[in-house]
Amino acid sequence: MLYLTGRGFELINILLVDDHELVRTGIRRILGEIRGINVIGEANSGEEAVKWCRKQPMDIVLMDINMPGIGGIEAARKILRYSPEIRIIILTMHTENPLPTKIMQAGMSGYLSKAISPQEMVHAIRTVHLGQRYIEPAIAQQIALDQLSSDNNSNRLDQLSERELQVMLMLTQGQKAVDIAHQLNLSPKTINSYRYRMFQKLNVHSDVELTHLAIQHHLINPRPLPT
Repeated sequence: MLYLTGRGFELINILLVDDHELVRTGIRRILGEIRGINVIGEANSGEEAVKWCRKQPMDIVLMDINMPGIGGIEAARKILRYSPEIRIIILTMHTENPLPTKIMQAGMSGYLSKAISPQEMVHAIRTVHLGQRYIEPAIAQQIALDQLSSDNNSNRLDQLSERELQVMLMLTQGQKAVDIAHQLNLSPKTINSYRYRMFQKLNVHSDVELTHLAIQHHLINPRPLPT
C-alpha cells in the first residue's frame, strides 16, 4: 500500500484531467492510497478543467495535453490566467523535445510521462506543492543533452513558438482552422497565419506533411488502419 506517515502532510487537493476514463480511474486509485492527497474531482476535457478551477479552489491540476477541444495547453493557459496560484503538472505520453521545454516555458510546474512509477508521481506532486518545479529526470536529462548538443538544429520543431506548437498539435489531430480559432478566441485568419508560418519554418507544404512531421517527433500517435 502506498502511503506516507508520521509527518502530518498538509492536504493537497488535486484535479485529474484526462479524456480516458481508465487513466483517471487508475490515477485516482493510486492517489487514494496516499495520506495527505485528496482527488477533489475529475475532468475529461480542457474545457471542463477550466470550469472546475473557476468554481472550486484546488492546489494542483494533473493534466494530459492531447484531448479533444481546446486541449491541455490552452486549458492550462486559461487556468493560470484566472488562478495563477494553481500549479499544473502535465502527465503525458509525449516526452520528446521541444514539447517539454515549450510547456515548462509556458508556466507549468511539472512535466511527467505516463511511464513513471506511482512513487515518482507522488514525489512530483509533493515537490510542486512546495513551490518547486519538477521535470521527470529522464526528460530533464534529454533537455539538458539537447541544449549541450552541437547539433541543436536537428529538431526543426525548436523553431516554433509555444503558440505555434499548440496550433500544430490541434491541426494534426484533425481539427479545422475555424474550430481552433473558436476554441482559442482567435480569428480563422490568425490561425491560418500560424499555419503558413509553420509551413515556412518547417519546410512543409501541407497539413499532411505537418502531420507526418508530428508523428516523426512523437507529438501524436499514428492512427491505426480500419479493420
